[in-house]
Amino acid sequence: MTLRYSYTLFAPVYDAFVAPFTARARRDSLLRLREGSHAEVLLVGIGSGLDLPLLPRGPRYTGLDLTPAMLARARRKAATLDLDLRLDQGDARRLPYDDAAFDVVVLHLILAVTPHPGRVLAEAARVLRRGGRVLILDKFLRPGQKAPLRRLISPLLGLLATRADVVFEETLAQAPGLEVASDRPALAGGWFRRIELRKTEA
Repeated sequence: MTLRYSYTLFAPVYDAFVAPFTARARRDSLLRLREGSHAEVLLVGIGSGLDLPLLPRGPRYTGLDLTPAMLARARRKAATLDLDLRLDQGDARRLPYDDAAFDVVVLHLILAVTPHPGRVLAEAARVLRRGGRVLILDKFLRPGQKAPLRRLISPLLGLLATRADVVFEETLAQAPGLEVASDRPALAGGWFRRIELRKTEA
């Protein structure tokens, strides 16, 4: 089962299951957009648009998702909001944007969904300007963390919707030029983390 097919099936019920659990963590992560000066913000894996009502006005936003059914829901939300927003269909592993095109890249619940989180993070680094930021909200294991149940169920969950065994530090090692600015627990006893990265190299 492909991710596009899975999320096409999940699209009608996605908000009901995910929004209540993640709303506060999303809000806390996106508060960082109110800090500093930035004109261009990319939201990778925008899904059904749960982040859209939480975005501050001012920047130009670009949202990208793999699944047309999820983008259709995001477009309906966007129509009720006063945002400078463009929505594109595309693959997070091969972003259809130029190098250094964005000041901030938002990765909410995408790195643990994709089968290639390192490639997605490297692509985020590529399209980010020097000094720019990556805002991440997702579930990660710590290096050396055993978590046998999470690792056991991850292959099945990965086929359906998301992985449970992604180690963030291993993912970060595949994206040169990014360094950790902050790393805070967000949900589920710290399994979900709010992470901010900065691009230190061109």
